[in-house]
Amino acid sequence: MVRALTWNVFHGRDFPPDPALLTKRSRALRLTERNATHAQVNRDLTGEFATLLAATDWDVALLQECPPRWAEPLAALCGAEAHRALTSRNSLAPLRRALTWLNPDLIASNEGGSNLTLVRGAVAERLELTVSPGPDPERRVLAFTRLESGVCVANLHASAGSALRARAESEVRTAAERSLEWAGGSALILGGDLNVRPSQSDIYRDLAERFDLHGPTADDSLDHLLVRGLETVEPPTAWPPERREVAGPDGLRVRLSDHAPVSAVFRSPAG
Repeated sequence: MVRALTWNVFHGRDFPPDPALLTKRSRALRLTERNATHAQVNRDLTGEFATLLAATDWDVALLQECPPRWAEPLAALCGAEAHRALTSRNSLAPLRRALTWLNPDLIASNEGGSNLTLVRGAVAERLELTVSPGPDPERRVLAFTRLESGVCVANLHASAGSALRARAESEVRTAAERSLEWAGGSALILGGDLNVRPSQSDIYRDLAERFDLHGPTADDSLDHLLVRGLETVEPPTAWPPERREVAGPDGLRVRLSDHAPVSAVFRSPAG
């Protein structure tokens, strides 16, 4: 069995269900906003993300918009090996980290990003491919990881926004082509925040027909775990919102990230 999870972690920030809590004063002054059920907290949430991931049952986790500083401590806490592929805004990293500690929401994505693949087991191979060089639109990188079992995992965060849909489709297609080349005859999971909804694009039909990559999450989903060479035991499914919520101040809830994790279970055809 291979239990897989993909999650855009929103640079380690929270995203409340009530947009009214996302205020300018919170972002500027680092204040906590509250309603009857949730809080929006402008503080470092590394511990909360790490605790949730460590307690979740997965064999491989594909993270996007991941602060680069998370790689080693998160891998250690989760009992995993890490493959980190830096993406965009990573110059002057120590300064960016210091500013993020001062005000995470104000710095936001400017801390720098990475695609981080965590493997509970041994990593046999790590490869990377720049699918868009950046800086405008920003740099996009594919992280390709071969597990000791031979199963290959490709982690991508494609370009975002309706204006860049054609670019995102091209990036996903390029990632699929190279991942299949690197995988050879091995099973492949291609996942991440692909930033293309099946209801708005034919790219997933194209991937199925050309590359035998199947299983988009849902018609309105941006986050997917496509698979070739494995049988699906539990199809890719987004978590309900409450599953990514943690305890906040005054008994309120804090919702981690603006994306829900997507998880699935696969197995080899031989069982």
